[in-house]
Amino acid sequence: MTQDLGGSRDISGSKCADETNSTDASTASETALSEIDRFLKRKSEMTAQDHAEFQAYLEAKSLQKPMEEETKQGVSSGVNRRNMLAASVGAVAAGGALGMTYTTIKNSPALAQQSAAGAQAQQGQIIREMTDSSAEVGGRSLGKWILLLPTKLGGGTYAIDLNSNRVLASIWYWTYGDFSPISHHLCAFPSADPYHSFEFVNSTQGGKNSLIYGIPTRTKNPAPGFNIYRVRYDGAQMELLENVSETTGLGLGVHVTINPKDAQSYFVTDGQKDIAACFDRNTSKVRAALKFDWSSNSSGMSDCWQKGGVLKISKIYPDGTTGKYDYLGTKGQKIEWEMVPMGELYVEEGTIPGDSPHTLSGADGTIWHPSGRWAATVVRLCGGVVILDANANFDPVAFLQFNKNSPSQYAVAKIDKDHWEVKFDSIFSPGHEIGFSPDGKFLCMMNNLRENNCGVFDSSDPDPTKWKKIAHVEDPLWVGKYPNPFHMVFSLDGSKLYLSVLHPSPAASGVMVVDTASWTIKKEIQGIGPDLQTLAITYDGKYILAPFSGFQRLSSGIAVIDAEKDELIGILPSSGGHHDSVIIPTELEHMKHTRSCTL
Repeated sequence: MTQDLGGSRDISGSKCADETNSTDASTASETALSEIDRFLKRKSEMTAQDHAEFQAYLEAKSLQKPMEEETKQGVSSGVNRRNMLAASVGAVAAGGALGMTYTTIKNSPALAQQSAAGAQAQQGQIIREMTDSSAEVGGRSLGKWILLLPTKLGGGTYAIDLNSNRVLASIWYWTYGDFSPISHHLCAFPSADPYHSFEFVNSTQGGKNSLIYGIPTRTKNPAPGFNIYRVRYDGAQMELLENVSETTGLGLGVHVTINPKDAQSYFVTDGQKDIAACFDRNTSKVRAALKFDWSSNSSGMSDCWQKGGVLKISKIYPDGTTGKYDYLGTKGQKIEWEMVPMGELYVEEGTIPGDSPHTLSGADGTIWHPSGRWAATVVRLCGGVVILDANANFDPVAFLQFNKNSPSQYAVAKIDKDHWEVKFDSIFSPGHEIGFSPDGKFLCMMNNLRENNCGVFDSSDPDPTKWKKIAHVEDPLWVGKYPNPFHMVFSLDGSKLYLSVLHPSPAASGVMVVDTASWTIKKEIQGIGPDLQTLAITYDGKYILAPFSGFQRLSSGIAVIDAEKDELIGILPSSGGHHDSVIIPTELEHMKHTRSCTL
């Protein structure tokens, strides 16, 4: 893979033999850059509009009567410089054992004489002290858990020991020859002793996805990227085991989720290509691959989805000769870069170019029912999810629509053994992240942009065609695109739902706490940090971890929330444009609390 930098280069002794090809390449490059510039200009305009609308929200919120506890005199916020982070330091030996360090050497007159006389072994006492590597946040230990975070534009992934707040190990895909490794999403397999070994799957994006954040760069033609990496930590370092994309021919770059039933298979889904594939853990063989294509009732882009159409779902297969698919790198992508959160409207107005944006469905994530019996693929531009039968090679069996005034379901019609269709009369609003409660009785999805809320389905019936829409969680002050409910995680008992709530950059986002008995908002913890992402819960149920990435270039860190009191107790320092996080599960039962079941 190569990366074309915009600086001048002197290639001694040679000239381009074909000036026409050179001119064509230059023109294509300039066209690509003008499309990026056009997108960034439009993004800047929409950001200004978002800020204006968000300011109206802030003004409306300021008029509300402050909560009683906030007005009491002398009440501390609970977060100060002393309780933000207290960490002991020390060297860590390979294998995760505590390090031995010489911290104190007491001199004596005898030692001084020895030093003066010349070099020889010390005869005096040497105090040797074993360090305590445990650390505290807010005056308490977070427990022996390992948090795994991809760095997105940083091009790698690293693991933090929450007991000591040390980075155990990291991996950087640049060193393996991937020159566009946007480390995007990941999921980890269970490990009884993750301090000595664990394994995870990491999806990476590529292509022009590195150019859409407005960060100054000389890069004109980024490498194609889009790789799926299988990585192992061996107690001392991370090692790349396999590039699953090269093995299978499927270059997919978004959500990764592992089957919670047995942890022997996993889904990777990609919203630029509208492909979801399930891989075998041991062989990397593709168990099933599905493609989701949109056929609109309208010929225009502005109402391509709102006026309804047909979602066409197909099983796709590898080439009979090579045994591989033909979707490596950027091949097969319908749009040049991803729909960022709240980016669906860019597609409607034609700001995101591509080979086939009018057929885009935005299928970019597949989660599992906690039992492993069903899988659910989010179809963002259709505002709902397709339910897949895990016992029937992931055949589609139902489509759930989460918009407030839409039917609960649209029928899935089977055309033949490999093709299905779902017909829509209209679609009011796109949606995004989805998640099952730990007991599998509820399924939630974020309605975004035109309808800003969290839709809730009762998914307790054994037959998913009978699952029904029962509630919508929404703040009365939510109007327009922001604030926007985004990622989620449930408490271990399922009594609370935690939502990351995005505010427009660079405003600080927060976490909302929802009572799942009434599906009402209990509390909102505001002002944590910009671009709050995937939430994770420690498997003792005590803490919520909330990384914020600063939109790849601003303030970043990991917020720690007390899950009993629902209070922010501190922020761990963390550099990198995090877009995901997962705590390594130490037993199979933990999988239903990971991002395998909630995005």
